[in-house]
This record gives sequence, C-alpha cells and structure tokens, in this order.
Amino acid sequence: MHLNREQEEMLNGEQGEVAERLFRLLVRLGEIYGAEEMIPVGSVQVAGVSYKSIGDPGLEFLEDFASKGAKVKVLTYLNPAGMDMENWKEIGFPEDFAKSQIRIMEAFRAMGIVVTATCTPYLAGNLPRFGEHIAWSESSAVSFSNSVIGARTNREGGPSALAAAICGVTPNYGLHLDENRKPDIVVDVTAPLEFNADFGALGYFVGKQVKNAKPYFRGIKNVNTDQLKALGAAMAASGAVALYHAENLTPEARDQDISGLEKIQVGKEELEGTFEKLNTGDLPDIVILGCPHASLREIASLADKVEGKTLKRPVWICTSRVMSEAAERMGFKAIIEKAGGKIVADTCMVVSPIEEMGYATTGVNSGKAANYLPGFCKQNVVFHNVDELIGKVIG
Repeated sequence: MHLNREQEEMLNGEQGEVAERLFRLLVRLGEIYGAEEMIPVGSVQVAGVSYKSIGDPGLEFLEDFASKGAKVKVLTYLNPAGMDMENWKEIGFPEDFAKSQIRIMEAFRAMGIVVTATCTPYLAGNLPRFGEHIAWSESSAVSFSNSVIGARTNREGGPSALAAAICGVTPNYGLHLDENRKPDIVVDVTAPLEFNADFGALGYFVGKQVKNAKPYFRGIKNVNTDQLKALGAAMAASGAVALYHAENLTPEARDQDISGLEKIQVGKEELEGTFEKLNTGDLPDIVILGCPHASLREIASLADKVEGKTLKRPVWICTSRVMSEAAERMGFKAIIEKAGGKIVADTCMVVSPIEEMGYATTGVNSGKAANYLPGFCKQNVVFHNVDELIGKVIG
C-alpha cells in the first residue's frame, strides 16, 4: 500500500502511541481488502457509545486513549448513547448506568469528538456532500449517506471509525470505489406504501432476501427522506445493505445499468407477512418512536396526533439533542408532554436499558427496532404504523 510522508510518520509512531496503534489497524484493514492507498475523510461517525453496548472494557479503552492525549483530525460525531444525557434521572434511567455513560462521553469529549449522540448526524450538523469520502459506523447512517446523499463510506466498526477520526484517513476500498457501487438485484415494488412503518417492513423483507447485496428499487413514488431513512435502516438491520438505489429518487440511480439483473417483487402479501412475523406482542407497555432518530417533521406529526389527548401508557420519541431543542422552540415538546409523552434525546430503545426499567413489550413503527428489540432488549414487539400505535395507548 502506498503511504505518504505523514502516514509513514503515524506508522512509525512519530505522532504518538494512539495514532500508531490505530493507523496500523487501518493499514491491516486495507491489506485485507486490497486497498492501494489511504484517502482523506471529510467526517466520521463513531459507534460503540452506549455503556450497554461496550461495558467496562470499552469505557477503560476510551479513557486510556483520552488520557494519552489522542485527538481527532476531522469532524466526528457519535452514535446514540444509552440514555438522555441531560434528563436521564427524570426519565428513569438507572443511576449506576448513568455514571458510567457520563464517563464514556467525557472520554470522547476529551478527544475532540462532538458529543452529539445520534444515528442521524445528517440532521444534526454533520451533512456530507455528494461524492465525499467519509467513515461512518452506524448502519442506518451508512445507508442514508451512501444512498440518499451519495456520499461514500463503508460500514465501519467502532474501532475503525475511531481510527479514521484520529488519523484523518481510511483505506480506499469497497464502497469508496465506483465499481463497487453498482446494483446487484432489482426490486419491483407493488405494495402500497403510506406510513414509515410500511417502508420499514419493506426494508426488513428485502434485507432478508438480498443480504449484503445492493438493491435497485422500482415502483416507489412520492416519498420523503424520513421514509427513505426507514427503508435503509431496516435493510441494514435484517440484512447488511449499506447502499441501495431507488429509481428517480436517489442520486446515483440514474447512472445504473440494470439490464440482466435478477429481479424480485414485493407486493401487499409480502408486506402483510412481514408485519405478522415481527409482531410478538399485543398491548405495549411503552411506545417508542424514532429509530432512526426522529426528524422535526416526525416530532411535529406526533404532536399533532396527541394534542388534546391523554396517553395511558408511556410514549417516547427518540431524537438528537438538536431536534429536541428545535421541537421545544416550536412548542411540540409542550404538546407531547401535556399528553403524557416525552421527547428523549441522545439515545434510542435499542441501546438503552429499557428491560431494566420495567418494560417487557415495546410498540414501534421501525423495522430496524422490531428486528433488534427481542435480542438486544428482551422485548416482545408490537410493530404497527404510528396511528395504530397511538390508538392503542390513548386513554
């Protein structure tokens, strides 16, 4: 692999122990995948943030790096933490969990990382440009940035993303290269798609079918970015789809030759079967929306649905701190709280300890969350569209 002078310095330990260790990781990764060079990255998003996910070993690892003066070279954001960093006590997160989570965030802060914890960094101040090389970790953010924005990133692990942040580069392989961004399979969609949950069900079904292939969708019309976000998130969770194309919707779709590709069809029957498969509960103990993190449009929609009503069970909508503050300024937070709900920032249902907080059945409108909650949080799942979910918990 060709390295420039600065990269040779990192490899030789001239920029410190941490940079040397992490650059060696990047070199090894590049060798495995046949990269010929390193390329600069415009931004990074690091996973492995929740104390629930990384535990004491991860905490000690991060504090060790921070204590040795490690600093990031590019704009770097974080994946969701395990709790709302400001209102954890009011919401009911365990105090011992909170103490460890705060230490994790302080270690990241010491390394110069923006402690904005979100799986939608593109909605919170980290928006890459078309064609820009980045190194992002969170699977739904990787899908959105590759597919909807047209930036370029592989699906990084937590350590490789942190390495890219501290070294400022990533190996040039995989989805950074033009030839690896072509579709592998055509998905013809005839199913009616109305709610975000429908796009989540579509993504879950397709992800199971195509695994880590790159699907090209035909037949999806009149969608917004929240629905594309839901589609990509579910495909990344049930399969390992890091890039998809959607005809007349995503920026690289117009350049693709799909002649001769295998085709699959997804209709109403497949969608209904997916909802049935993912539903393992009936009446939720709690409804949690915002996986991936909710946009301001999704928060406004929830406020409209619950205004003047009373919720008989807890309802959370998870989002970034940026969106939470915007929702407060717009009055959406007051409406949701008056009904009995909460806007929960910095975390989501998958990486927070909800099973320790007394919840056994969670209602979601996210295909990604429906996929992960049974294993990660020992939850029964009620997977429906937002109207049906709110209808189940209105007094």
